[in-house]
Amino acid sequence: MSEEQQNNLEELLREAGLGEIEAELTPDASTRQFFRVRSGNGTVIACVYADGDTDGPKQLIDVTGLFIEAGLPVARVISAVPEHSVVILEDLGDRILRDSLLTATEGERDRLIEAAIELIPKIQSATDLAISSGSIAGKLRFDSAKLSWELDFFREHYFHSLRGREVPTGLESAVSNEFKELSAWLEQRAAVLCHRDFHAANLMIRPDGSLAIIDHQDARIGSVTYDLVSLLLDRVTEPPSDDWIAGKIQHFLKSRPLLGLPAIAEQEFATEFDHQTAQRCLKAVGTFSFQSAFRDKKHFEAYVDPMFRIVIRSLERLGKYPNLRELLLPEIG
Repeated sequence: MSEEQQNNLEELLREAGLGEIEAELTPDASTRQFFRVRSGNGTVIACVYADGDTDGPKQLIDVTGLFIEAGLPVARVISAVPEHSVVILEDLGDRILRDSLLTATEGERDRLIEAAIELIPKIQSATDLAISSGSIAGKLRFDSAKLSWELDFFREHYFHSLRGREVPTGLESAVSNEFKELSAWLEQRAAVLCHRDFHAANLMIRPDGSLAIIDHQDARIGSVTYDLVSLLLDRVTEPPSDDWIAGKIQHFLKSRPLLGLPAIAEQEFATEFDHQTAQRCLKAVGTFSFQSAFRDKKHFEAYVDPMFRIVIRSLERLGKYPNLRELLLPEIG
């Protein structure tokens, strides 16, 4: 944060009758900064975007309003000054789901993951509202252009930025064609509202034990499998078993009709899940590679090999995209 932005923030806090900054809470992969700020007998969170970014705060305010109207558990916007790139949010506390899962018993871990899974159909239930209300989230979509861009981001930053080498000769064009095919296949199934980054580091455990959602400002229309892939497979150090994934998919599929959403055949969902796994996990590898290469956050590299193993497993089940499989096989340890 620049000195000017620091001064603006302190002035805004004074004008809002808020106290001093207590701590910085910025997540390790975020381009925004978060601060816990004293407010009377409690605290609030100041979310600070890059200096001059006015669109980011407006999008956060818009999508937060959508989620609240849909009855989804997110932090309320208390005040905002988009022209100074600042939004003041309700403080949801310090208990991040990812941290709690590390110390939970197996039974408690399953209960928490299934509680998180049950939030996904609730997000999907807000699809019509997202579109009819004119929310930004209802206008954005995981179309071929967006999905392909994410796959190209993976290729650029894994091979060039992280490994310092080119895609093997003879595979570049073939893999590009398979990226286009995969993206087009998923575009046809972009039909529900997705959080877009729905993983355990973006879920908070509130004092009553219920879960709340954070980092939801990038929500958009996508595959019915998107958020579940993100929750079950993001940032793992060991690929989960097929049986474990199948059990969580069944829990998700049983949760949808309880909210009035149409049932989905298990095999149909599994096929879509594998397509989305290939795209979403490679997108994640691109992010991990970028963070490591340009922000010196080397701990992200621990997730790369498991992601590749997960993608290869999905490609083998699908029996498709042989050139992509050929590209990835030499990359696993």
